[in-house]
Amino acid sequence: MKKNIFEFINLHNGEEPKEKVLENIQSNISFRGANLWILACAIVIASVGLNVNSTAVIIGAMLISPLMGPIVGAGFALAVYDFDLLKRSLKNLLIATIVSLIVAFLYFYISPLKEVQSELLSRTSPTIYDVLIAFFGGLVGVIAITRVEKGNPIPGVAIATALMPPLCTAGFGLAVGRISYFLGAFYLYTINCVFICIATFIIIKYLNYRPVKFLNIKYEKKIRYGITTIIFVMTLPSIYLAYNLLQEKNFNQKAEHFITTEFTNKGYTLIYKSIKYNSNPKQIELAFLSKRVNDAELETMNEDLKRYGLDNTKIIIKQSTKEIEHEIMNDLGNKTKALTEKDIIINNLQNELKVYKIDNPELMKEITILFPEIKDVSFGIHTLAPETDSTKLETVMLYKADKKSKIDTTKLKKWLIEKLQTDNVLLVNQQ
Repeated sequence: MKKNIFEFINLHNGEEPKEKVLENIQSNISFRGANLWILACAIVIASVGLNVNSTAVIIGAMLISPLMGPIVGAGFALAVYDFDLLKRSLKNLLIATIVSLIVAFLYFYISPLKEVQSELLSRTSPTIYDVLIAFFGGLVGVIAITRVEKGNPIPGVAIATALMPPLCTAGFGLAVGRISYFLGAFYLYTINCVFICIATFIIIKYLNYRPVKFLNIKYEKKIRYGITTIIFVMTLPSIYLAYNLLQEKNFNQKAEHFITTEFTNKGYTLIYKSIKYNSNPKQIELAFLSKRVNDAELETMNEDLKRYGLDNTKIIIKQSTKEIEHEIMNDLGNKTKALTEKDIIINNLQNELKVYKIDNPELMKEITILFPEIKDVSFGIHTLAPETDSTKLETVMLYKADKKSKIDTTKLKKWLIEKLQTDNVLLVNQQ
């Protein structure tokens, strides 16, 4: 039974001759001539894809990128103690990395599009999940390289491990002066390189490739300790970032639950919402369409946050019209800025028009009872002519009535003056 299971999972089945594997790996290490041109073109394509937020273009760039060659070569060299091959691999990887950064930097420096797209942002905060993808992607890649039948894994590995986009994002960070983007993206690139290399080392060791140089046990242990140290150094920051990401998602879920329960479900209309996890204290900024909040209510809301597990959190209610407009503009960003400005102008004009319009259903109902001859009534307010008094308002009543109808306009005018609490009423018969 054990023998059958071993045969079932045995990687030696279908293995390509070791000499042929070594030849293939060595041929893919060098970055000169055609390989360098292909790399530069792939970098430009990936940069364009990141710039316009096109996933399909980015995938295309990853498929044609030759970056995995020297990384696999380094892992192979470590496994067989071929330090000449290791030096060549690392040298070519360094050349490829520098060329990629320069090309990406030049593209983003020249490009008029400097917006931070979602595809760019996703490469600036690597987590432990990126470590797992790089390691298992590397395993698949080196297993495929050592097979007689290569199959389809290689293109998939190129897409999954994604060496090209982080390098382009690092170039973007340099071009726009955002060092945090550069560091985050380059860290992701380094994670991919290191764990693909480690995965290659493990598989080559498992397949019992003959060492080029026989080392003493003490020196071999140093290499293993060095690899273990690199694994810890590369993994620990990504574990912290993954933990921080989970904490942020948990906080956002609790904040959304608080907002839904305390406001949305109670009929309050939100026009602005911003959840800030990285501030100290954490902040939930809200603005309502019509609700106004006093200091006592705000204090109660902040106390309620603790019941939802939102410790060290402060709720801020935006109530000033200009403040709300400013926050909405910032939230929507440049892509919708023009549209938002237009909407705000329209909204302000509508609010101004409301001042000059009387919309009183009860008043209309009373007019139809007291003066049944009057039809199609509407009211408006305008300033008096400059030659009279431009600072005073006059109420205008437009109506339709048959000329034969006897309407006591004096009585109607006096009634409107009393009803509307105004001194100036103008009656206009549109018939």
